[in-house]
Amino acid sequence: MAEFLLIHGSCHGAWCWRDVLPLLNGGGHSARAIDLPSHGDDHTPVKDVTLDLYADAILSAIDRPVILVGHSMAGYPISAAAEKAPDKIAQLAYVCAYAPLSGLSLADMRRAAPRQPLLDAIQVSDDRLSFTIDPAKTGAKFYHDCPDGTVAFANARLCPQAILPQSTPITLTGRYAAVAKSYILCENDQTIPPEYQATMTATWPKDRVHRMETSHSPFFADPARLAQLLIKIAEAP
Repeated sequence: MAEFLLIHGSCHGAWCWRDVLPLLNGGGHSARAIDLPSHGDDHTPVKDVTLDLYADAILSAIDRPVILVGHSMAGYPISAAAEKAPDKIAQLAYVCAYAPLSGLSLADMRRAAPRQPLLDAIQVSDDRLSFTIDPAKTGAKFYHDCPDGTVAFANARLCPQAILPQSTPITLTGRYAAVAKSYILCENDQTIPPEYQATMTATWPKDRVHRMETSHSPFFADPARLAQLLIKIAEAP
């Protein structure tokens, strides 16, 4: 039996895994999701949020080795957690996420992408400590293939995203490199270009890169297929 710990992306919370958790738990495995600092039910002030704080929050939620799943922005915190404590992580699973390069921040990697489809939806706060997503554009950017009601459900829960964790370069060593990794590429993603997801994983073993024909939110668009792939990842030799 595998244990999954699911980590949300920018502006989201543990709530985004609503439809996936019962499928993983019903499949003979164990799955949990947490809110990162300043997201969901966690009320850490945005000004106090760092990439290290994200990583520490993840590690504090792990009692025994887990398959650590990160969506989108969470590719950075799960990688930082693996660098700090690789013994706590059986495998990293990136879901249409940034697969970090040592020395670069998430913002650096976003700028390196061939297109910037999210840029026109980002609303930076007056103090420039956080950003939100224009609620009129979340459907097109995140949820365009998701069931009716998804946009309203999500817009009521999306929160400001701290900028500092995304502008902080990450340092990765052999500790991170030694952790097994898999990737789920979303071919209809309107947030992180699918071709950039392919670039980030171009050198990965082919059997470690899986594909879904969904938007940036496979947990709402096709939770059954996402759970199936995560279980496949867990059971891979």
